[in-house]
Amino acid sequence: MTLRYYLSMGVNGYNIEPGADLVGADLRGADLETANLKDANLKDAELEGADLQHADLVGANLEGANLEGANLKVANLKVANLKDAHLRRAVLRDAKLRKANLVGANLVSANLTGANLTDANLTDADLTCADLKGANLVYANLTDADLSFADLRGANLVGADLVGADLTGANLTGADLVGADLTGADLRGANLTDADLGSAKLISANLTNVDMENAHLTTADLRGAIMPDGSRHPDVVLDDVINYKP
Repeated sequence: MTLRYYLSMGVNGYNIEPGADLVGADLRGADLETANLKDANLKDAELEGADLQHADLVGANLEGANLEGANLKVANLKVANLKDAHLRRAVLRDAKLRKANLVGANLVSANLTGANLTDANLTDADLTCADLKGANLVYANLTDADLSFADLRGANLVGADLVGADLTGANLTGADLVGADLTGADLRGANLTDADLGSAKLISANLTNVDMENAHLTTADLRGAIMPDGSRHPDVVLDDVINYKP
């Protein structure tokens, strides 16, 4: 059954409507395309493989929900609670996740291409091998997040909090990191070619073997950082370096 209109409808024996109480509901593989689940309570719900394309999940509670492999393309998850949700291999391409709570969420190998994660809270989230090409992560909180081997080419990370984040092997080619806080971040083997790190904080960051060709580092704070060649950066802030070449 495909939900094409914002009506109260039954799916797998559950009433699908705004604000519905669907705690622990079994909706695995359900066709919920364009469903209106605004403010619904889907805590611990089973939504593995469900089709939620274009669904309205604004303010929905999906804490601990299983959305592994679910299709959430262009879904609206603004201010939704996805704390500790399982989103491994989920498709969130162009999804709206502004101010969403994704603390501790499992987003391993998830497709977040072009997703809007402005002001989202991704503290301790696992984004290993996630596809974040062109994603909007302005002012997102990624403290201690695992972004190892993630694809962040062209991503907008202006003002993002990446303190203690794991970015080993991540591809940040052309990413905008102006004003981002990467204090203590692990960037070993990452690709920062053509990235803009103007005014970014890289205090004590590990940049061993990082490709920084043509990276912009104007007024970046690299005090105590381990540079690509393994040397320790002196305790000074760069004030006029435009292009870094090892």
